Formats: sequence, structure tokens, C-alpha cells
Amino acid sequence: MKLIRLASLNDKLAAIFEKHKEFQPITIHGFRHTHASILFEAGASIKDVQVRLGHTDIQTTMNIYTHVTNTAKEKVTNLFKSYMDL
Repeated sequence: MKLIRLASLNDKLAAIFEKHKEFQPITIHGFRHTHASILFEAGASIKDVQVRLGHTDIQTTMNIYTHVTNTAKEKVTNLFKSYMDL
């Protein structure tokens, strides 16, 4: 098994951003947050995201990654509206 330096991914990512100035820099951990936020916005449950991110405690997922997006807020509003229209 070939070992790599822990910071090597960050180094490679920094090189990409240096080459492509049009990209907004983001850290490897930032990609993790973005991925979790997109999953929530797509309708994944907190449990689904917990498993995907490998958290042993669902509280960790809830405390750190449950950013309520405008789209998610709109989905909840529409869900309630649809229920009340019955």
C-alpha cells in the first residue's frame, strides 16, 4: 500500500485553484459540507447523510451539517400548503 502525505490533497487542490483563477477556492472539508448540503436539499434524510458521512452519532450530523437552504425551506412550505389544500 502506498501512503500519501495527509496534506497532499490540499496541495493538489491549491494547484488547481492557482491554475484556474475563475474558480472560487474551497477546502477539501468545504466539499464535504457542500456535499451534505446538496444531499439535504435533494431530500436525503438526516440518517442518510449521517451514514454517508460516517458519523457514529446523528447529533454530529444534525449540529454541523443541517444548513437549512432556501430550497429546503420552500419544499417544507409547499409540503404544508399541499397538505392543507386537501
